Amino acid sequence: MQLKPREKPLFIYDGDCGFCRRWIARWQALTKDQIEYAPYQETAAQFPEIPEEQFQASVKLIDTDGQLFSGAEAIVRTLAHVPEKRWLLRLYKELPAAAPIAEWGYRIIARHRARLSPPRCPTPPETYSVSRWIFLRAMGLIYLIAFASLWVQVEGLLGPHGIAPVHDFLELLRRQMGPERYWLVPTVFWLNAGSLALRLVCAGGVFFSLLLIARIAPAASLIFLWALYLSLSSVAQEFLNFQWDALLLETGLLSIFFALAPSRIVLWLLRWLLFRLIFSSGVVKLASGDPTWANLTALTFHYQTQPLPTWIGWTAHQLPVWFQKFSCGVMFAVELGAPWLILGGRRLRRIGLAAIAALQGLILLTGNYCFFNWLTIALCLLFIEDAAWLRLEEAAPFVSWPRWFQERAAVKKRRWPGWIIPPAAAVIFLVSSFHLFGLLRRDIEWPAAVSGLSNLLAPYRSVNSYGLFAVMTTSRPEIIVEGSRDGITWLPYEFKYKPGELKRKPAFVAPYQPRLDWQLWFAALSRVQDNPWFLSFCVRLLEGSPQVLALLKTNPFPEKPPRYIRAVLYDYRFTDLSGRRATGQWWRREFKGVYCPVLSLRSETP
Repeated sequence: MQLKPREKPLFIYDGDCGFCRRWIARWQALTKDQIEYAPYQETAAQFPEIPEEQFQASVKLIDTDGQLFSGAEAIVRTLAHVPEKRWLLRLYKELPAAAPIAEWGYRIIARHRARLSPPRCPTPPETYSVSRWIFLRAMGLIYLIAFASLWVQVEGLLGPHGIAPVHDFLELLRRQMGPERYWLVPTVFWLNAGSLALRLVCAGGVFFSLLLIARIAPAASLIFLWALYLSLSSVAQEFLNFQWDALLLETGLLSIFFALAPSRIVLWLLRWLLFRLIFSSGVVKLASGDPTWANLTALTFHYQTQPLPTWIGWTAHQLPVWFQKFSCGVMFAVELGAPWLILGGRRLRRIGLAAIAALQGLILLTGNYCFFNWLTIALCLLFIEDAAWLRLEEAAPFVSWPRWFQERAAVKKRRWPGWIIPPAAAVIFLVSSFHLFGLLRRDIEWPAAVSGLSNLLAPYRSVNSYGLFAVMTTSRPEIIVEGSRDGITWLPYEFKYKPGELKRKPAFVAPYQPRLDWQLWFAALSRVQDNPWFLSFCVRLLEGSPQVLALLKTNPFPEKPPRYIRAVLYDYRFTDLSGRRATGQWWRREFKGVYCPVLSLRSETP
């Protein structure tokens, strides 16, 4: 609709809505005198072209050229008059699906704005004693899972007779680097990188996790846990290079400060971390240009092509395409909308947290992603204020644990240099913003000092960028490793969790992560030449390494290692309901070719 041009843009809102008035006050402070603001109750008569029902349904912006904008677009165009907020309009206009998702979110909030209005009576200040108590115990449990699951794999992955020996890796760095290696690769394994050292680090992680769960020296326990996990991540190369490993280190670092003192600054940094984690996951999908995300068909592939699906993932794959598209749209609404809600007031925050936790629960049911979903849910629980926990107790008198937690969560004042938090928080916020804006505005020019600071902190893996499944894999190549004694009869090695035998039911594995099975999923998406660790794996099979064979489900050569090893590639797909009933198979496969040619040890070559 085209209206009469104006000297200044006019923003029209519902003057009877307390929620609207609160946000208008904030925007007025930002836009100053660049925008006129008026309630529709006072100005509707000036615009007979606009029915009153439209004023009641959404806010309006009348621009200087007379153009009329409504809803979310009116808001982002208003905020575009503030230089620091112009990226919102750019995101709205340029990112596919951003506009409809923003308008959908606006309509939901607009319909429920009466409930979101500030209460007439003053509200008590927000405290988080119960959530802090739960969160720190949850961190202990997640660290326990991480170290315990790695303990049973570490010798086969990183030991002297494993796939990627830490000792060999560090020796190579000693020859190629000077003293700077201690900063660039921070690890206790510079002292010793043998099997015993690997086991002791994992055992130490389990020990300090139990101390944290028992609330014994929580800050000291968190420091040791962060340092030990960093030591493993720095030398494990491909095997501890997943986003949840980085997320655990970043959350663990912030938890150290949070255990020392429940500062609101640290609480906001943890909220900022959750915001970046979820929002970035939505942005990278749209920014990648992947057509399956743009046309909302990505989930028609995801359940069967993800690294380790569950049997519920198989069931979800059978759902009709329209439902998969709808689910994809809901996912985008959560990943791009809910993070903004958690930055708002109590009611909006609870809606956002519930949406994020629900999405993580669905991911957890359909796929195995180690402790990632549990850690994200723990971050969500952290931002539920004490009043909400206590109301739960009032609603259900038999639930007495919130008050019990609150009594035991009383924070004792500690003598420690609290002045460290503000500068540390400033550095973390600056570098994390650098990573986030790298996703949103890749052409932005940051001062050299900021990028230099990011590079300086990078070896410590504790201020990271995130974004899962930026490009959807639409097929599932699967590597089948085979051995032979005569070069004629080939027998397959069966892995514990990755697809292989067609009748084996996709299992629930998480929060345990079989890191070899996971890494083979990535290897199948590229060439064998790009995965030198895979050749090392084949050599260990030819040698009959007990530590590596312990990572597998079956060893077809129990008496003597094979003379030859090869790897072939199959395309795996889920069966449908009729195929499952007829054959009992969860998978069907088609031979695609050779992944790795025949290998043999020199001493075994005829």
